Amino acid sequence: MIVFKYLLKYYIYMIGIFFIGRLALFALYFDRFKDGDSEYWMSFIYGLRMDTIAASILLVIPLLLLTLTPKSFKNFVRIFLKYYFLVVLATLIYIENATFPFFAQYDVRPNYLFVEYLEYPKEVFSMILADYMGELVAAIFMIVLFSFVYLKNYKDDMAFIFKRSYIKRIFIFLNLGVMLFVGIRSSFGHRPANNSDAMFSSNRVVNEITKNSIYSIGTAIYTNNKFGAKKLISQYGKMDEDEALSRVSKLLNIDLKDKNSPFKREVKSHFKKEDPKNLIIFLQESLGAQFVKVTDGEDGITPNLNRLSKDGLLFKNLYSNGTRSIRGIAGVVSGNFAIPGKGVLKRNKSQNDFFTISSLLEPLGYHTMFIYGGESRFDNMRGWFLGNGFDEIIDEPKFKDPQFVGTWGVCDEEVVKRADREFKKLYEKGEKFASVIFSTSNHAPFDFPEDKIKLIESEKKKSVKNAIKYADFAIGEFIKLAKKSGYYKDSIIVVIADHNVRVYGDDMVPVDMFHIPAIILGSDIKPKVYEKLSTQPDVLATALDLMGLDLTYPIMGHSIYEDSKKELSLMQFNSTYALRVGDKVAIIRPNKKAQTFIYRDKHLIKTDSDEELEKGVLAFVIALDLIYNKKLYR
Repeated sequence: MIVFKYLLKYYIYMIGIFFIGRLALFALYFDRFKDGDSEYWMSFIYGLRMDTIAASILLVIPLLLLTLTPKSFKNFVRIFLKYYFLVVLATLIYIENATFPFFAQYDVRPNYLFVEYLEYPKEVFSMILADYMGELVAAIFMIVLFSFVYLKNYKDDMAFIFKRSYIKRIFIFLNLGVMLFVGIRSSFGHRPANNSDAMFSSNRVVNEITKNSIYSIGTAIYTNNKFGAKKLISQYGKMDEDEALSRVSKLLNIDLKDKNSPFKREVKSHFKKEDPKNLIIFLQESLGAQFVKVTDGEDGITPNLNRLSKDGLLFKNLYSNGTRSIRGIAGVVSGNFAIPGKGVLKRNKSQNDFFTISSLLEPLGYHTMFIYGGESRFDNMRGWFLGNGFDEIIDEPKFKDPQFVGTWGVCDEEVVKRADREFKKLYEKGEKFASVIFSTSNHAPFDFPEDKIKLIESEKKKSVKNAIKYADFAIGEFIKLAKKSGYYKDSIIVVIADHNVRVYGDDMVPVDMFHIPAIILGSDIKPKVYEKLSTQPDVLATALDLMGLDLTYPIMGHSIYEDSKKELSLMQFNSTYALRVGDKVAIIRPNKKAQTFIYRDKHLIKTDSDEELEKGVLAFVIALDLIYNKKLYR
């Protein structure tokens, strides 16, 4: 009974911390679900279940020490548990505090991304100091106050516990061990409870509030480290690999011809040229369609994009692969959809012999480069680009005396000036080139130089909209420089976003927040607005088509000038996948049956199950994993 009371006390402490965190989230985001799901109060019931799982796991070590440790170690146990619970409770306080800025940024509780960002302490800590100083101070204050009160009032005495005989303590272990086992499983079914059991509501925000942050982080680490992608894939369902490839082939309208690279095919250019064009891809960080007037967004933020759209090919109904830069890079540079788990930039089997524009064009005499204002080691960009054929990386350390360096690197204006100089040198030598320029300015804490743009009056200086307006300024500057140089008339220039700014929304997948702009510019391009549904791989295929080369590649998209192009989009949102064909969307989540929706007025409306479409989204998940694991994307 003494051991039970001891563990119960700390169980209540942990549950209390979790409850306060959930209650605060519930109140903060109440407007997001108050008029929707009438059962939102069940978040606290289902949430208690998730909290019990986490607390039970954290109580296993104390139970083992109190019941199975010999009496001679009682002083060690007393000291160890004193500081064990200090660290555990302080950590929980920190995680609950960290949940709020993470939720504000990504619209979800902390997940594996939370852990991944710890690999880059310089960038992340700089961002925290610049953008979340208040939250950091509050968290530190709470932890210091808690630690002071805890240590001052700690009075737990193990003497009564260790007075019991070892046999009795083993008996206590067996009884309480069963209780903790039940708490950890939280289910008498075939499978233990997990994060999918928190997804009781049709409102995604309610489900996220119901989850437990420390459990979500722990589960993500455990699953990724122990089981890897194999375990991740099994959570979506089963399908024969050949069937999955066949279904994806039909959906993409790409015949399967080469077993070593299923989607590789010969593609004839609609604009064949004896002297093919150079390729410049200007990848814009976090640029959503809602900020661009010509994609039905807000006026006054991107005047240069709006103006340039009248001179080139505008993709008005384009959707990104995912919500992170590495997904956008894969889509734009490799024409690949988002694979389950970590992105290909960070996965071992895609560090070489993975298809990119460099592996395609370098054998044709093109010099390929990646130009980035930040440190290219971030997200393993440097390793991936160099390992997959890029000749040259120009990143922050290679900029001499830049005029402005923010948290994430050299400002966009400085980057485009350097890019222009590099392109001029290559052009003057008569050397063909293909380059990816990646911007940095539109990223929290939104650092950019003074006096470059007229600030938006209704916004604070360091805001998303002003950062986008500065990024748009840099786009305009680059095109001005390019037009003054000879290489503009011999180049295809793609301006495209990697993903939207912070992806948020109440739908299971906030489809409208995947909507991004893209423009293809060139001296020979006739102005056109392409209004059909398209993807980042489609933009890449179209740009290659406009270069005037007959090519062979495995890109999972089509040029808009091909009759075979389908109106399709595949979107990854954390561990959820959405396959959109026309206005119908199939969504699949781990350990949940796929569901079908109609996308209307920027929202998902539940409709009758479309079995073929639901099998299609599962097929994409399985096929993408298969192609990565067997190195079939080359």
